[in-house]
Amino acid sequence: MIRVVLPAHLRTLARVDDEVRVAVAGRVTQRSVLDALEASYPVLRGTIRDGVTLQRRPYLRFFACEEDLSHEAPDAPLPEPVVRGVEPFLVVGAMAGG
Repeated sequence: MIRVVLPAHLRTLARVDDEVRVAVAGRVTQRSVLDALEASYPVLRGTIRDGVTLQRRPYLRFFACEEDLSHEAPDAPLPEPVVRGVEPFLVVGAMAGG
């Protein structure tokens, strides 16, 4: 099971606590984790990725193992600690303004 931490507004929308767990078949990538997340929580479709292009929404970032993975290829494998469920995959709302 892959651990996923969502920002507060998406947790509220999905009616979940701070962390969810999703099963991913095959390679564990950003795409496969987000596909599994949207399959388990259909209300999140279109909130993290554009519903047509599947590109990451502005002002959302992806992190794992203290690394910013936001600009990594969607099909690049996630770090091994995420695959093993030791570390979570984080979806973080980016800060803007000043």
